[in-house]
Amino acid sequence: MIAYTVFDPTHKLRGFLSPYLQITFPEFSGGRLKRSELFTAIQSCLIETSSQRARKLRPPTTFTTSFCFPWISDEKRFYTLSFHKRHRGLISSSYILHVLEQGKLIKLKNWKLKLYTNNCYTGWGGYSKARWSHVVFEQPARFETLAMEQKTKEEMIDDLVTFKNGKEYYNKIGKAWNRGYLLYGPPGTGKSTMIAAMANFMHYHVYDLELTARVVKKEKDKSEDEKDPVKKAEEEENKDSKVTLSGLLNCIDGIWSGCAGERIIIFTTNCVDKLDPALIRSGRMDKKIESSYCCYEAFKVLKKNYLDVRCHHLFPIVEGLLKETKMTPADVSENMNA
Repeated sequence: MIAYTVFDPTHKLRGFLSPYLQITFPEFSGGRLKRSELFTAIQSCLIETSSQRARKLRPPTTFTTSFCFPWISDEKRFYTLSFHKRHRGLISSSYILHVLEQGKLIKLKNWKLKLYTNNCYTGWGGYSKARWSHVVFEQPARFETLAMEQKTKEEMIDDLVTFKNGKEYYNKIGKAWNRGYLLYGPPGTGKSTMIAAMANFMHYHVYDLELTARVVKKEKDKSEDEKDPVKKAEEEENKDSKVTLSGLLNCIDGIWSGCAGERIIIFTTNCVDKLDPALIRSGRMDKKIESSYCCYEAFKVLKKNYLDVRCHHLFPIVEGLLKETKMTPADVSENMNA
């Protein structure tokens, strides 16, 4: 959304006579559901071409303009662009498009994977109410270094590539551009590392939503009405931070599922039997992948990663021992790293 206003709105007469115009670029368009692409582009250009203390951006053009740093009014942020009215046609026809393209290029150049979480540590003995925060995602896991069977790796890579190139297909069948994965298996079998490898392969940000003890059981039944009053009051007080099963399912494949573009949803669990069947039914979880104990193929990847060894006369013995025992890749890695 772009709004034209007079340069000096406090004095109508002076505003009427002023040769300058002003365009306002609000942070959000269509309410607060979607951040304005122009606002983001302007922000990228300002950060790239001026210091944090600068008050305006003067681009190398034959005319003079200025972007003011974000104004805040009633918790709404916006940028303003001031220019002489004789340049109105040039501004609206090419300059704004130029800023938009430059902003995209700068964002692409500075782009980094991020890890978002809704569990915000306060630093003072606990967690604050759930609000999204992020850090740079620097987990270096790749499929080449992932300790799992080569066939499973290849199947996953093919599936991810097909999904990445599947926009037209999803539009054709009338389905949200989402893909669901369920990773299950004992602790230490590489589920989190697999997610990191997928994120690095796809160049996707990661959103970590902690669901432990929130949706692993079914929606409330009549017996919940008979809970201890104190416990019930505590739950009511903390209800803002809770995630319901119905709300989660609505985000996965309900009416909200088509509002975020391409998206991969991954569930991990040590005990798949404890999950509500509605959560992992076909159509929601498109692929179910078991992370099992260390096999010989996984061992070969680990010994290459940790020891840079490709062959050894004891490897046939190791292969036989791995068939007889249940040892996780994490346990094998710990011994190699000792």
